[in-house]
Amino acid sequence: MSAPVMMITGASRGIGAATARAAAQAGYRTALLARSADAVRPLADELGPDSLPLACDVADWPAISEAVHRVEEHFGRLDVVFANAGQSLRTSFLGDGGADPSEWGSMVLANVAGPALTARAALPALTRSAGHLVLTGSNAGRGIRPGNLYSATKWAVTGMAQNIRAECVGTGVRVTLVQPGMVETGMTADRTGVPKLRAEDIAAAVLYAVGQPPTVDVNEIIVRPTGQQPAS
Repeated sequence: MSAPVMMITGASRGIGAATARAAAQAGYRTALLARSADAVRPLADELGPDSLPLACDVADWPAISEAVHRVEEHFGRLDVVFANAGQSLRTSFLGDGGADPSEWGSMVLANVAGPALTARAALPALTRSAGHLVLTGSNAGRGIRPGNLYSATKWAVTGMAQNIRAECVGTGVRVTLVQPGMVETGMTADRTGVPKLRAEDIAAAVLYAVGQPPTVDVNEIIVRPTGQQPAS
């Protein structure tokens, strides 16, 4: 039997890249998606010939559907999809600093439309393999964050995961929502003096979920660094 295949969006850095490395070490063949294939080609070279770099804007339906088609065609199967790509911006509805509202739309598209379209594109293939869909949510998607549109997009992902799981009942497809707390990535470089997880910590959570027997569906995983307040 051929090795299983994991497709990862937002694979060029942070959680996506760490998960790709952990998946390859666990025996997965990997498809690495980012807006630019050049951004993931060094990682694909590092992981070897069983890794496929692809350019894809996950908020673009033709692009993500074509990417899934290419992955299944190239590897002959698709077992796990990690819908991880996303963006973060500081926002204020009162206009008290943060990103200009003209920039908000790209974050909403990446964080909400992106995982939705990724799921829609991948679920037919995952149904054929009785596979696993993993979505990156956030601790910020579980509580109130004043003026925080990013938090609202992750609330949307929380509901999306539950709705997808309900529709997949009877298909054999499992759906896991991974909800990290503060992670040391480019998105949090300006947050100093607070506890942070490593990207590898979240990769370990993803591999834990997908490594369970087919009869076990790990619905949600919340991972926070030791000492982080739930609402921070």
